[in-house]
Amino acid sequence: MSVSDAWRGIASEQEDEITGKFSTFLRRRSRRLLGSLLRPYRGLVVTIFLLIVAAQLGALVGPWLVGVGIDKIPQLERTHDLWPMALIIVAYAVSVLVQAVTTRSYIAGIGRLGGRVVLELRRRLFAHFQALPISFHEHYTSGRVISRQVSDMDSISDLFDESLASLVAAVLSLLLVGGGMLLLDWRLALVVMAGLPPLTWLSIWFRRESATAYRRTRTTIAQVIVHFVETFGGIKAVQAFRREPRNEEIFESLNRANAEANLRSSRLLAIYFPGVTLVGNLAIGVVLLYGGYRVIDHQMQVGVLVTFLLYLQRFFDPLIDLSQFYSSFQSAGAALEKISGVLEEQPAVPEPEHPATLPAVGAVPGRGVRFDSVRFGYRRSTVLPDLDLTIPAGQTVALVGATGAGKTTIARLLARIYDPLEGQVRLDGVDLRQLTDSSLRHEVVLITQENFLFTGSIADNIELGKPGASRAEIVAAATAIGADGFISALPEGYDEQVGKSGGKLSAGQRQLISFARAFLAAPAVLVLDEATSLLDIPSERLVQSALKTILAGRTAMIIAHRLSTVAIADRVLVLEHGRIIEDGSPDELMATAGEYSALHASWQESLA
Repeated sequence: MSVSDAWRGIASEQEDEITGKFSTFLRRRSRRLLGSLLRPYRGLVVTIFLLIVAAQLGALVGPWLVGVGIDKIPQLERTHDLWPMALIIVAYAVSVLVQAVTTRSYIAGIGRLGGRVVLELRRRLFAHFQALPISFHEHYTSGRVISRQVSDMDSISDLFDESLASLVAAVLSLLLVGGGMLLLDWRLALVVMAGLPPLTWLSIWFRRESATAYRRTRTTIAQVIVHFVETFGGIKAVQAFRREPRNEEIFESLNRANAEANLRSSRLLAIYFPGVTLVGNLAIGVVLLYGGYRVIDHQMQVGVLVTFLLYLQRFFDPLIDLSQFYSSFQSAGAALEKISGVLEEQPAVPEPEHPATLPAVGAVPGRGVRFDSVRFGYRRSTVLPDLDLTIPAGQTVALVGATGAGKTTIARLLARIYDPLEGQVRLDGVDLRQLTDSSLRHEVVLITQENFLFTGSIADNIELGKPGASRAEIVAAATAIGADGFISALPEGYDEQVGKSGGKLSAGQRQLISFARAFLAAPAVLVLDEATSLLDIPSERLVQSALKTILAGRTAMIIAHRLSTVAIADRVLVLEHGRIIEDGSPDELMATAGEYSALHASWQESLA
């Protein structure tokens, strides 16, 4: 199967899944989200609704006054008294003015409401994306994240800016004008109502087909964005392996699928729009024929027929408006559906309802760590079957073992990127699940080999360890870990811009900055997950010297394949299939013919 076929298969599966659930849970979920967004603005919503009612009543009065004026003409021919007609004209002008003022007011109100709703929704979504666990982001690609924040938000914003006012006004117009026609002449109203069955059937068909079509457009545009982001996020690999033609082929397939989905939506409009117009025009012809006959037979006044015809136009125009704006409505509904799904994702590491407080740090700045009967796994694979481990405050422990032994999993549990499935991870006797996120991040810092740097200066990135730190503190932290030399040699020094993801710096330089950041943070527990793997030998020696200063008195966990880094540890744990098979100081384990001794021998051979 080609990659493009795979993309299409994924899109088809997603569409089937959405279609199957849309009529039940997803729709309720979207309404619940929209209700929570609108609840703080209930007063504004009621005001907008009343303004729309006033505008529609103003529009309803105008045609009635026209009919009354026409019926007054024979009387004016006899009396030559223009005052009744003048009063009708003034009343008509007032109705037009009321309609204009209220229409302007409710459109402006909906604009304010939409701006506030989108602002709050974007804030919620951004905050929730940050709170979701690493496991979520591992399968929910950055392209889909961007699609939620940009494309879907634009659809919801367009709904408020362009469509919502027309939607509400159209519904009220149908109700008010329909009622007005019944009161004006129920016989003619029944003639008009005969056109409702075909219109109802056409509307139900359009709603069903367009719901599927617009969800398809949201799915396909999301696939285009995902491929676009992944291509240019990995542009170095794309160019290195000459993958441009293949990526263009995939993009062409996805882009074509999106174009076809939009074409399908346009074809539905091309059927619905003329259909409504056709029924409306036929209704006007029948009403004119039947009403004209009744006027000739003196069963109805000319003014009533004229008013009815004006009402009739206002009766069918909203249906045409609905067809024009239904695309925005469906697009926004599909967008809200996807966003509500993200917002209902539960964080794997939720905040505690009743946070605990850690005891004060003693003479040793580090804190004791305890893994108590911890079991953890990914999906169906168990990585840590039953881990019991105690690390006294101030001790530096190194974890070694083959790939997949569970080293990184232990580090992630200690940093509370994940929570154990069973058992507890404790810090000075307090379960990590009872600590607030801000408290835990202050106590435990995890440094990985990714050493991600944010766009900004070197000083800005070091300051992340201690927001608001002075320049002197930043320089002292960089000096302590040996980064001041290369930083000072740069043209702008500490104000040098690191570029996108630190691209202007080497891997070793980025890692040194991340160490300076951690030194400035001064955590009680420091976790290093392959943090020196990208450093060359001279840089590693420099960092090891700095690490002795950083780790002094603190609790530390070091994961490294380079056993030279492990040598600074007080204690070494050798892991195999999530179990500790050796435990002792580096010298003690070297003196035995165990696994650590064998790993050390292999490492030395690799250096030779």
